[in-house]
Amino acid sequence: MTEQKLSEEQSKDLFFKELEAIAQRMIERHGKDFAMGALVLAARWIAEDRMKKPEQVN
Repeated sequence: MTEQKLSEEQSKDLFFKELEAIAQRMIERHGKDFAMGALVLAARWIAEDRMKKPEQVN
């Protein structure tokens, strides 16, 4: 495996760990239905290119 590929894999793994932690906190505070709905909604926004650009985030 090339160094670039390994770095990409490690980066993706870190994002999955972050998503897991966020999902777990949402489940603990608001339940599984909320967590699933929020993640599905985020996926929809990504698919529809409706996510705010980094400079637009407050």
